[in-house]
Amino acid sequence: MVKISKQAKEMANLDREKLYSVEEALATLRQFKRKFDETVEVAMNLGVDPRHADQMVRGMVSLPSGTGKDVRVAVFARGDNAEKALAAGADKVGAEDLMEDMMAGNLDYDRVIASPDMMGIVGRLGKTLGPKGLMPNPKLGTVTPNVEQAVKDAKAGQVEFRVEKQGIIHSGIGRLSFSDDALKANFKALTEAVVKAKPSGSKGKYVRKISLTSSMGPGLKVDLGEVEGA
Repeated sequence: MVKISKQAKEMANLDREKLYSVEEALATLRQFKRKFDETVEVAMNLGVDPRHADQMVRGMVSLPSGTGKDVRVAVFARGDNAEKALAAGADKVGAEDLMEDMMAGNLDYDRVIASPDMMGIVGRLGKTLGPKGLMPNPKLGTVTPNVEQAVKDAKAGQVEFRVEKQGIIHSGIGRLSFSDDALKANFKALTEAVVKAKPSGSKGKYVRKISLTSSMGPGLKVDLGEVEGA
């Protein structure tokens, strides 16, 4: 017979319909923390159907408290831009050599950035980077003449959000070891960015539900009154 831990029993007894403030949700997640530093995640259920182009929700947001994660960044650039990208902290910088390396399966990166003059090379990687969500995109600021700033932003806690097929956005907003103020600031930045990115094709209620969870913790519904514009 499988033995259920006391913590699992307590988690199962939580009221799944209760609406929490962000502060209450974080306090509850801390009650169930594990021995490793868990990621705190936000899930937003949106009233969109991303199969339609005018209902796609996608963007970038800089989390003021960072992510607590070491972000690996690759940059397609040459000359002065390449030197600036390396100085800004890029993990790998190159041109044709970087393209060949990625084609060989070396894709251990969280962000790929390119200067505009490199798109002839980067374009050949569409089938390689596209499925992983790594293809540089001018609308997201990952195709830019200012690769130096793009690298700094990525390393400082800028994250991409993108709605999934089911109309849900998932994003980490830091670690459970962060202070409440730090996590609340990141929560505010993310949710405000998603609200601001409301597409023209969205009809009716846009933000339908928000929940907070940690890597091994329960999913807790957050009161929509916590999100301005929701």
